[in-house]
Amino acid sequence: MADDDLRDFESGTFDHEGDTKVVLRKGTGPAVIVIAEMPGISPKVANFARKVADIGCTAVMPHLFGKPGKDPLAGGHLSTATYMLGTITRACVSREFTVLATGRTSPVVNWLRALAAHEHSRCGGPGVGAIGMCFTGGYALAMATDDRLLAPVLSQPSLPFGLTKAARHSIDISRADLEKVKHRCRHDGLTVLGMRFTTDKMVPSERFRFLEEELGDAFIAVELPGSAANPDSPMPAHSVVTEHLIDEPGQPTRDALDQVLDLYRTRLLTPA
Repeated sequence: MADDDLRDFESGTFDHEGDTKVVLRKGTGPAVIVIAEMPGISPKVANFARKVADIGCTAVMPHLFGKPGKDPLAGGHLSTATYMLGTITRACVSREFTVLATGRTSPVVNWLRALAAHEHSRCGGPGVGAIGMCFTGGYALAMATDDRLLAPVLSQPSLPFGLTKAARHSIDISRADLEKVKHRCRHDGLTVLGMRFTTDKMVPSERFRFLEEELGDAFIAVELPGSAANPDSPMPAHSVVTEHLIDEPGQPTRDALDQVLDLYRTRLLTPA
């Protein structure tokens, strides 16, 4: 796939407490914050955002790292490795992102919560949806401390890196934030959708068991066999609704994509 010029998205900025970032938007209707996976807003992440816009929502993509529109797999193995390693390294040393510590919410989540509040005010509707992917997978969970976030999706949440047993049996959210989300699940009917491939070592099964223990029936786990991933990708099975999506009816990854879009339809577009 070639680089995506993203010309069908409106480009703007959003500032919170002096931190200004580029934001790409497409569509009308209630907002869904699409938080790209590493190494950034790839063509396949943009295509997911387009699907969100197609159902009647406003897809909102904040630019957190990488080069928007760049296909990370174009240009050969060396180019891919250089780009991905450089982007990951810069993110890992940034104070915005917490990648190793357990029981911590990344500082960038405060900015994302402010963005979600702004987009809710701008776009209207009953609330906001969000999806985090890979490196950002847990961000949608931490954003759900805000009552305006009605439809959080955790796609292959990969932090903290599972180097220890404690890291594998956790996700990147502080205990205080997790308690707020649990309260919303118990009293407000909030549900949290999580997706992973069972063969994905970056998203250990212990992480989903932890979420089931903490959130109970409010956590909806979608766990797909690695054989369901798009075999045309040179990467191991990981990205459920982007890189490893087989966008054909009857395919497990397509069913997972439809489940995400149905969640947004139900929570954001269906009258109460």
